[in-house]
Amino acid sequence: MAQEKKKPVTAKARAGAAALKGRGVGHAGGFVTFVREQGVVGLAVGLAIGTAAGATVKVIVDELINPLVGLLTRGVDLNSLKWVLLEKDGANGEVAIGYGAIISSTIVLLATAFVIYQIVHIAKLDRMDKKKD
Repeated sequence: MAQEKKKPVTAKARAGAAALKGRGVGHAGGFVTFVREQGVVGLAVGLAIGTAAGATVKVIVDELINPLVGLLTRGVDLNSLKWVLLEKDGANGEVAIGYGAIISSTIVLLATAFVIYQIVHIAKLDRMDKKKD
């Protein structure tokens, strides 16, 4: 086997490595730099607000929208709608596709997206007002 010849490290490469080292780029230092520069605290706050908004929207859909749908469908609970593929047979349970739960989850998803869009839109308007002042 022939030994591979190592390329000499250039001054430009050394300068680049020194610049990265000074910024804290490395295993732990890179993470600290990322947290400091990318606003991860703001991301965490946004995640918490989004989670709370999602939980609130789910309750609104479950307790307000689904009963209204039930009223329109003459008392049918949206979450109980299903296509039965195999009936319950002795020791074997029922095999069914719960399409009502899928519809309900889709309503929750769309309502959550709408609420988060409104929050972002209000934040953008607030930011634009501050720039004008």
